Amino acid sequence: MTAPIDIAVAGALGRMGQAVSAVVSGRQDVRLAARFDRPGAEGEGLVPLDQALAAAQVVIDFTTPAASVALAQAAAARGAPALVIGSTGASPEEIDAIAAAAKSVPIVFAGNYSLGVNMLMGLVAQAARALAADSYDIEVTESHHKRKVDAPSGTALMLGESAARGRQVVLADVAQRVRDGITGARPTGEIGFSVIRGGGIIGEHSVIFAAEDEILTLSHSARDRGLFARGAVEAARWVAGQPPGLYDMQDVLGLK
Repeated sequence: MTAPIDIAVAGALGRMGQAVSAVVSGRQDVRLAARFDRPGAEGEGLVPLDQALAAAQVVIDFTTPAASVALAQAAAARGAPALVIGSTGASPEEIDAIAAAAKSVPIVFAGNYSLGVNMLMGLVAQAARALAADSYDIEVTESHHKRKVDAPSGTALMLGESAARGRQVVLADVAQRVRDGITGARPTGEIGFSVIRGGGIIGEHSVIFAAEDEILTLSHSARDRGLFARGAVEAARWVAGQPPGLYDMQDVLGLK
């Protein structure tokens, strides 16, 4: 019988940290080796960062981009453990820092750990490739709970990237994140984003392909935060056997 993989949970006091801890504790193929949170945080069973890194084969991290960068750099300095990072809203500089750390340790870095969302990304790219930009306008809409601090969500941006990839364009060149006032007619090929924040919405994402005579909508609704935790644990099981490098859920699921 294969020994369980030792997993440490970063941000253990947060909503996702608690969800990940619960999933890990309920499985036989992984083991909860350590739980830690920001410096100075108090909670039963929390350990310092160095102790968590020494105890784990993989750390699962749903915290903040700055905390994820610090974690990645600490792991890279030790040459272990592997990381699964789900923090969203990272700046280009923070993404570069995580990529640099991935030269020393394997890192799965994804904006969404849902199997359904990752399948949706492939469908969006396929639709964008097939539906001409001069006939079909693309809008990405997303809704989340009122405590989410970044917008558009990491998942919405991933879906936008999928649409841009399907049309063989660079998202930054065609994205429209804000509309207000007299905006003028919509440019051909634009990929728009719309954001809703309120209540306890876990996550709703849709990609709309709007033509003059029809509308195609591809969508995903999260009903349980545990689905992201379960996906992250699957990513942890996969990345534990990988060489240093920067990976995403498309790699984990064999969709590339």
